[in-house]
Amino acid sequence: MNVSQVFQDFVNNLTVSNEENIESRFSTITKRLNLDFHNIDSNSENGTYVGSYGRGTAINGVSDLDLLFTLPDSAYTKYNNREGNKQSQLLQDVKNSILKTYSQSEVRGDGQVVVIEFGNDFIEVCPAFKEKDGSFTYPDSNNGGSWKKTNPIPESDEMQNFDIDCNGNLIILCKIIRAWKNKSGVKIGGLLIDTFVYNFFKENPDYQNYTYESYDLLVRDFFEYLKELNDDRVYWYSPGSNQHVYKKKSNFKSKAKKAFSIIEEAIEKRENNTVYEIWRKVFGKSFPYPKTIKESSYNYNPQEEYIEDKFPINIKYKLKIDCEVTQNGHRTGLLRMMRYLSRNKKLLFFIDTTDVPEPYDVLWKIKNEGEIAYRKNCLRGQIINGNFGKNQRKESSDFEGAHYAECYIIKDGYCVARDRIDVPISDR
Repeated sequence: MNVSQVFQDFVNNLTVSNEENIESRFSTITKRLNLDFHNIDSNSENGTYVGSYGRGTAINGVSDLDLLFTLPDSAYTKYNNREGNKQSQLLQDVKNSILKTYSQSEVRGDGQVVVIEFGNDFIEVCPAFKEKDGSFTYPDSNNGGSWKKTNPIPESDEMQNFDIDCNGNLIILCKIIRAWKNKSGVKIGGLLIDTFVYNFFKENPDYQNYTYESYDLLVRDFFEYLKELNDDRVYWYSPGSNQHVYKKKSNFKSKAKKAFSIIEEAIEKRENNTVYEIWRKVFGKSFPYPKTIKESSYNYNPQEEYIEDKFPINIKYKLKIDCEVTQNGHRTGLLRMMRYLSRNKKLLFFIDTTDVPEPYDVLWKIKNEGEIAYRKNCLRGQIINGNFGKNQRKESSDFEGAHYAECYIIKDGYCVARDRIDVPISDR
């Protein structure tokens, strides 16, 4: 594998491809709000990109965009003097303003923002008041209403400035880790990803000068850094603003350990054609896979389906699946506790834990791999429903191979959680 070329292609695949559409919506929303709240005709003033897109770390397929709209100081006095949940009233007025332009779209208030849904993506508009120190006060309509503070501009500035010191590696690695988040179902916020990558380069300045030729080592060493972070730590300080960034109930440590192990295997097999499949276990189909090599693999099935092609990915929740393994005359066990399976076992895949609130839908993918699956024309890989209740899928261990199962939770048209479990079947 040509590490330099492959990682250049990988990063190109992660580049946001619909910037023109994003800019158009930004201009339209900003113009509407300027007319109603500032009485000016401008499609750029008072609007600011924040979040991952504002920091330059968003990747292709980004489904949630954050727009901060600055309101006049007089509006703060107006709403703050009202009775009741004044923050909710402000969000409602912003919502009604946006509906004048996007009358056919789903527009709703959501605690601290107004959300505009556009089919496969959405924009969150946060109305805010700029303070003298450059921070912003924004409304939080939860629990009766209150005013909160945020300071995103120094975060964007610091990320962009330090990226120059890192020769572009800071932004690139932030994007690569987002691909891992989406593929591996890691419940971790974008600002926390950017904070971890920022700290990694600050604490390990030698990596700032790495080039694409060494990106496999750079990525491996970042996951080693990530998996060794203090389990007891609750929050970190964001770049630039030093705001608290909480890990909440993230599963990034366990997922990072698994990614590190897989990448070590990929580095060992750098010259083997199977290396592309190994890297894709971590980063998904955005990681390059030369067509001629892919189609010559025993694991290639042109009918295989990918959840990324069916739903926008917006991982916000945790999901862990397991598999109950049974056979007549043998004790029932769980797949995650086993090194391998023998044939002729009954398999019941199920959702072990998830924090996705109901209602939601569940989809599954069963993929058989190896020479025997290829000869039997049983590679599979289609996206399917559960067949023993939506949260469960019945299968069997029929023949040897390094098979796997994936589970996806779909909520409000988005894939919000996913997990994978390997199904190594041996002839022993």
